[in-house]
Amino acid sequence: MEPILIVLGIILVIVVGGGLWLYAGRRRGQVPDDVSAHKPMSVEDLLPSEEGEEPSGETASDAEPGAEPVATLESPESIPGRMQRLRARLAGAGGFGKAVLSVLSRGDLTEEDWEEIEDTLLTSDLGIEVTTSLMDELRTQAKVLGTSDPEAVRTVLRAELLKLVDPSLDRSLNLDRPTPADGAQGTPAAAILMVGVNGTGKTTTCGKLARVLVAQDKTVVLGAADTFRAAAAEQLSTWGERVGVDVVRSEKEGADPASVAYDAARRAADQEADVVVVDTAGRLQNKAGLMDELGKIKRVMEKIAPVGEILLVLDATTGQNGMRQAQVFSEAVGITGIVLTKLDGTAKGGIVVTVQRELGVPVKLVGLGEGADDLAPFDPEGFVDALLG
Repeated sequence: MEPILIVLGIILVIVVGGGLWLYAGRRRGQVPDDVSAHKPMSVEDLLPSEEGEEPSGETASDAEPGAEPVATLESPESIPGRMQRLRARLAGAGGFGKAVLSVLSRGDLTEEDWEEIEDTLLTSDLGIEVTTSLMDELRTQAKVLGTSDPEAVRTVLRAELLKLVDPSLDRSLNLDRPTPADGAQGTPAAAILMVGVNGTGKTTTCGKLARVLVAQDKTVVLGAADTFRAAAAEQLSTWGERVGVDVVRSEKEGADPASVAYDAARRAADQEADVVVVDTAGRLQNKAGLMDELGKIKRVMEKIAPVGEILLVLDATTGQNGMRQAQVFSEAVGITGIVLTKLDGTAKGGIVVTVQRELGVPVKLVGLGEGADDLAPFDPEGFVDALLG
């Protein structure tokens, strides 16, 4: 009898212990209610998962709730791609060439028709001298060819406009890295100084130019030497973050801009970057102050390396007003090239011809929109063809 009682006692202990385990497990949420439908745990279930494998039902963010997402750098559009897109946009915006062509193709032109052409050219920022010259040539060719063939007239007009824009000018950026001076540390970067009045899109153009250079596989350092506007340094820093470009700035508003420019050139040399692009203030209180400030910035940068490019940023929509600004900056510091922003439907394409003739330097870059990649090298033939439609 005793063995039977011992066996019954053992069974009772197992049953009571199992009931208590199930009850405690449900309270902790570790045992499903339908125990009979749940697969029994095996030895493999108790082993750790393979290295690098996420446990079931757990994500990386669950495992590391405090981790910040890694910022993704933007990939700038290639140069051929952006040039094609900009040409299409300019063609869609139209230009004075279309208006002139429409009159020339009417047939026998009256004096009123010629006056209409002249008015169109004058209001397109070509200037009186250029307009007079172009009108004389068009009148002569119209007599020789006749005006009944619009395609023949278009060919003449295209040739004349192309001559005015002058495709023979060197529009490439000087990106050759200079030879380091004796005893200098690091290899200097090609230096680009951006100048122009506030409101022309100068700081934005610096950021867009960095994207152009990165698309050409260049390493770039930006210098925020417009220290009189705190927003300018912030804006440039944002552009740098978007494309992965180092930005040198001063945390102190009103700091010496020449010092910031020097630090940017020094940083670029230390990092052996290909190009350093320095933004400058666009104040125009008086010409003497402007000349002094820009001259000082250029001098201190050239302690590291010569400044190979000084690009003047002009708003194409300002017309003759922009020309007066251009002349002031041209006298203040030697301009090597022009960047025309906002060269779209609101601009009068003649500004390209006028600014080149007045300053004797080429338009090297143009912008046609607000997008990050809406800046491209200037293409004379593409520009003229876009004007003519």
